[in-house]
Amino acid sequence: MRVFQIEGAWGMENLKLSQRPEPKPGPGQVSVQMRAASLNYRDLVVPERGYGSYTGTLPLIPLSDGVGIVSEIGQGVHRVAVGDRVCPVYFQNWIGGEPDLERLTQSLGGPIDGTMTDLMCLSEQGVVKVPAHLADIEAASLPCAALTAWSALTTASATKPGDRVLIQGCGGVALFALQFAKLLGAHVTVITSSDERMAKVRQLGADATINYRAVPEWAKATRDITLGRGYDLIVELGGEQTLPQSLRCIRPGGTIAMIGILSGSAMATSLGLIITRQVRMQGVTVGHRDGFEAMLRAIDQHKLTPIVDRTFAFEELKEAMVYLKSGAQFGKVCISH
Repeated sequence: MRVFQIEGAWGMENLKLSQRPEPKPGPGQVSVQMRAASLNYRDLVVPERGYGSYTGTLPLIPLSDGVGIVSEIGQGVHRVAVGDRVCPVYFQNWIGGEPDLERLTQSLGGPIDGTMTDLMCLSEQGVVKVPAHLADIEAASLPCAALTAWSALTTASATKPGDRVLIQGCGGVALFALQFAKLLGAHVTVITSSDERMAKVRQLGADATINYRAVPEWAKATRDITLGRGYDLIVELGGEQTLPQSLRCIRPGGTIAMIGILSGSAMATSLGLIITRQVRMQGVTVGHRDGFEAMLRAIDQHKLTPIVDRTFAFEELKEAMVYLKSGAQFGKVCISH
């Protein structure tokens, strides 16, 4: 079967199209014939061993997100049947409950082989059925970016109708957060880099938008939007450069869901605002299978469809990565098998 794998040594230059024997499912396992995959920012970091020992060992098949058809089941499998369309779960050992070291270190695309393969063999506990209305490339975008956004809104903060939510940017997590926040009845502000993108997120339901290039002090501009009250939840994706302003526009007692560090990973801000406003800062790393299935029920109920920017062929993985790194996309970058 075809695979893309990092082999020989770490580095993007060692990411190569290769071949492996087809795996066979053992007891409690399923084989999944992959139909599509999608890229996350993480996938640009893994080939360079950016997560250290947590990245795993070589050879390693990258990418965490994908969708496929169950083609064979092992003895004792009851959760799914041959012919079911499923997504692999990002954290293969995190079914539910609180995170711990074991649950957070068994992730697809490093250290466990990921989705850039024709056939995956996984525990039946590590897959979920996906709604019928979704195209393959849409379903492939769900395991990481969508669940991260869902966890930020429903676990890190129990978002309810009328809450005010601020979302940073127009990446995969951001657009899912916008869609889910509107589904939950929230008032949503999106800060982004151009008037064109502002118009696009307005079409997706954003109630307010700010061009942070035109208005560098965007925290001040939010005061009129929230009537001086501040935001109940901020989906923090920028990190070092955006966190200081997030702390100035979160309401007392509000939550900052820490997800991305796109502008840097250092913490250079006044800690006093966290204390005096009793702000909750909650790290969010994807989520568990129970959350994934709750999200899928909501997606199915409301017939929500993910935003896909562009689809590449299997052999074009490296071209897709270059495109993702450029930041030109609006929505998910996907791979068709």
